[in-house]
Amino acid sequence: MSATVRTLLVTGGAGFIGSALIRHLIEDTPNIVVNVDCLTYAGNRASLADVESSARYRFEQVDIRDAQEVNRVFSEHRPDAVLHLAAESHVDRSIDRPAVFLETNVRGTFNLLEAAHDAYSRLAGAPASDGFRFLHVSTDEVFGTAGTGERFTEESRYAPSSPYAASKAAADHLVRAWGVTWGLPVVTTNCSNNYGPRQFPEKLIPHMILSALEGRGLPVYGDGNHVRDWLHVHDHVRALTTILERGRVGAYYNIGGRDGERRNIDVVGSICDLLDELRPRGDGGSYRDQIAFVDERPGHDRRYAIDTSRLTSELGWSPSIDFETGLRDTVAWYLERRDWWEPLRRRMHGGAGSESGGGGE
Repeated sequence: MSATVRTLLVTGGAGFIGSALIRHLIEDTPNIVVNVDCLTYAGNRASLADVESSARYRFEQVDIRDAQEVNRVFSEHRPDAVLHLAAESHVDRSIDRPAVFLETNVRGTFNLLEAAHDAYSRLAGAPASDGFRFLHVSTDEVFGTAGTGERFTEESRYAPSSPYAASKAAADHLVRAWGVTWGLPVVTTNCSNNYGPRQFPEKLIPHMILSALEGRGLPVYGDGNHVRDWLHVHDHVRALTTILERGRVGAYYNIGGRDGERRNIDVVGSICDLLDELRPRGDGGSYRDQIAFVDERPGHDRRYAIDTSRLTSELGWSPSIDFETGLRDTVAWYLERRDWWEPLRRRMHGGAGSESGGGGE
């Protein structure tokens, strides 16, 4: 990262990826960070405990659907760049409550683009305008299902299958339009499935870890052969900071784990094997005995696979954490940090994606 001190506005900074990004920005760069998060069920300020005392950290509890408050934040903090991660992201929840996803992911992105456009317009001709960026963080799910042997590239056709994916696709198109129509310096990233410490317990990997420990069933959708490309959150954060500094304005960059393609059933099996080693069941049985196949969910994409060659060739980024190492470290973290996840787990019991279904992505 540049040694120049900039003010970076991060939306969704109390979430899983957002909090990892903010911890990195505060600990490893000189930048001022403004965290804009409305603290929905998935937001957790405990994930920011290590940086909340920093003089370079600001927190604004603001809902990005509230245009007036978004404009106030921009006016007060005058950011040099925006990293937009705030989103409703749980596919199962989008099937149950699609309207919330449209309001947050589409309307919220629109509000941010409008505020960023106004801020950028006021910088016209000033030196700071050269470095202004609106970095929009999206998902590979906008591309739908990858065919056999196919990997999503930045030119892949959009074909979203779920309300979540459709809302993110709409947001991607809005970002592009603000760049083309008004010259807002935008960059968009599309990442694969993230994992790592501090991920909200409704997501697949932590959901399986914690359900196994609690003696619950481990529900796997359909035949379990759905394939996902897994990306460690620390590698994702490195990619985002690299793209912020050196990415081309108007470009799209895919971010994936390279060696991270795994069938869901294999991921769940690997979690069970690690728990058998690190925290054996009291009855001597295997956690694999708790796996249960459940009915397929609507619109469930069969396979995601990411081609990261543009990011590697243009900016020199490559993932540094292989899936086996990352998964072991993640399981160990959840075993050690009951204090972090237990309050969240109590809060979510009985909610969408917690005890029924196949574990969220």
